[in-house]
Amino acid sequence: MIIASPLLTIAIPTWQRASFLALTLAQLHREVTLLSSGLSLDQIEIVVSDNGSTDNTLAVVESVQSLGFALRYVRNAENMGSDANIAQCFNLAQGQYVMILGDDDLLVDGALSWLLQTLMRRTWGVVCLRPYGFESDFRREYPGAGGKEIEFSDAGDFLAAIGSFMTLISSCVINKSLLVGQDAREFCGGNLVQVHLVIRAALKGEHNLFVRRYWVACQRNNSGGYDFAKVFVLELGRVLDSYHSAGLSAVAIYRLETRLLLSYYPFYMLRQQLGRSGDMNTTFAYFSARFGHRWLFRLWLAPILQLPRPLALLWGAGVTLIGRIISGDLRRGMAFIRNRLHC
Repeated sequence: MIIASPLLTIAIPTWQRASFLALTLAQLHREVTLLSSGLSLDQIEIVVSDNGSTDNTLAVVESVQSLGFALRYVRNAENMGSDANIAQCFNLAQGQYVMILGDDDLLVDGALSWLLQTLMRRTWGVVCLRPYGFESDFRREYPGAGGKEIEFSDAGDFLAAIGSFMTLISSCVINKSLLVGQDAREFCGGNLVQVHLVIRAALKGEHNLFVRRYWVACQRNNSGGYDFAKVFVLELGRVLDSYHSAGLSAVAIYRLETRLLLSYYPFYMLRQQLGRSGDMNTTFAYFSARFGHRWLFRLWLAPILQLPRPLALLWGAGVTLIGRIISGDLRRGMAFIRNRLHC
């Protein structure tokens, strides 16, 4: 196999989160210095795309660079928005594969060596890494190793299997060489730039890989600034439908959305009830427009929004737990409870 140079670009979009970026870069530096034998620094490109931060982001980057860490730093003159910064990360990448890593997300110990070896093993469209949430110590809160790797030759099956992980930028490693000439800025405006890229690469790749081992640690409850239902129901639905003519079948979309209804949406509806945030009627309207015809929505999710609040919270907690068990996330949930009890 001929290996592109670099094989992998890890591009980090950031804005005003120097303390998180420092942790991300420190762990990434550790991973680079501990590469397995047979792997080379020439196979990796690291890019930080700074959206015009006014905190000490530059100092953090320079501190890491002073250690001899090869890192390309690009600073925008002003904040052009998260979508545009994510798109810029993809466009700047020179690697065959691109991982857009959140500035508050971490590759766990050994992840980089494993990933490079996996990318050398076969040409993939997308490699999806399973994430877990952490609050303070990603090593102590690690749910545990294990979890099989599942190869897919059908892109629809792959996308249905990874479900919500396609929306998390840090989970998906995208084969950029399959998207030659693609300007990611085309997809700005809906907070889902990465979803377009994942779908396109998956559809063009002969093989895609879903890794059920936890390789990415994500800072819990550290994102927001958008209407969840608008982005992940209305906008995501539009994105999925737009690829029907490109080969994403209606059956695959149905299966993918079934997975979201079962194990992804319940938690966020429950969190909205707990925090008394947002407008329940607006949320219900977005969900009804997309899923009102499906019994799974009417019986599984609608009660979280429509029952009296005490009953809604009880129902939401129950379906969230059951959904997580069905999706295979019980271990992650138990690790969360264990770590909370130890706090």
